[in-house]
Amino acid sequence: MIMRIFALIVALTTLAACSAPATVVEPRARLAVAEAMAGSNTDGFARVTAPRPFTFPRDHGPHPEYAIEWWYYTGNLQSVEGQRFGFQFTIFRTGLMPGEPERLSAWASSSIYMAHFALSDISGGRFYAFERFSRGAAGLAGAQSEPFRVWLEDWSAEGLGADGTPMRLRAAEDNVALDLTLTAGKPPVLQGDRGLSQKSAETGNASYYYSFTRMPISGTVRIGETLYQVSGLGWMDREWSTSALGKDQVGWDWFALHLDDGRDLMFYRLRLRNGGIDPYSKGVLVDVAGNARRLSRDEVLAEPLDYWTSPRSGATYPARWRLRVPDEAIDLTLTPLLADQELPVTVVYWEGAVAISGSATGSGYIEMTGYTPEDR
Repeated sequence: MIMRIFALIVALTTLAACSAPATVVEPRARLAVAEAMAGSNTDGFARVTAPRPFTFPRDHGPHPEYAIEWWYYTGNLQSVEGQRFGFQFTIFRTGLMPGEPERLSAWASSSIYMAHFALSDISGGRFYAFERFSRGAAGLAGAQSEPFRVWLEDWSAEGLGADGTPMRLRAAEDNVALDLTLTAGKPPVLQGDRGLSQKSAETGNASYYYSFTRMPISGTVRIGETLYQVSGLGWMDREWSTSALGKDQVGWDWFALHLDDGRDLMFYRLRLRNGGIDPYSKGVLVDVAGNARRLSRDEVLAEPLDYWTSPRSGATYPARWRLRVPDEAIDLTLTPLLADQELPVTVVYWEGAVAISGSATGSGYIEMTGYTPEDR
């Protein structure tokens, strides 16, 4: 997505002294998105200030000179029997210091990793979400570019070809697992200004950001003892940065949409504490051939139509949206396939599968952050 749960990684620095990874379902502490996204721990790290060339598979791999990065996958799936699923799989890296450490022990690491794995069982009416942490040492977690691979214990994303695609995702926790292969249906899209995505006015509050917006998927989903053969469409977002949110920003709403006519639409709106929408909000419309058109804040109108309140966090999220791009004759209604797709993790947020109706049909994902009591 955009800056994506950058906030969650910052919390990991408190685990730097740990000697083993942990699986977390209900963490003991919560963080506000804006508090963690302010980018206060930036000493010695590079800042994103100018466009730069992208090369693959090199840029699929790690960028330890920056404080944070993430590999972010979402998608909608259907089994051969007709069951529907949504999934999210994300690995985050946060830097404790720039570059690589002097290896005085097998546990020495300059990075800590966190991962989220979520599955929406649409047909079964259940949502599963898991969180893990580990240091980037002793083989527990890490990232590499050639061949491309990023992992946290036995959760991983890896490239199967010379350029890093197709990509295989594998994750399993409790009674839930996925094993998916995603191919590059379109070329990568460089977001923002040639891959530089500015998030607020301060110099350096930006990320390098590219996306594979349409990735045909095949593979399996397992719930309990039942294994489903599935296919569908996925979206990959790849970002690295050192700081992002400004002091007046409280959170964001991110839309990643696959239209049945072959177009892909992404838009993120950065919300201000005064209720306004930041001018650095932006998006992209990708046509059938993979050509991308940048969208400014003023070209996209996003209006909540309904609301849902979480019984766990007390957060009230938009539950249905109307999203319009008047210049493209796009007028969509986005409806969650499950009401409760809130991840009860270190920084609580809602991310889930949606159905698209209106001027076009399709499927997609929405992410909403900055709605919990901690964010107010």
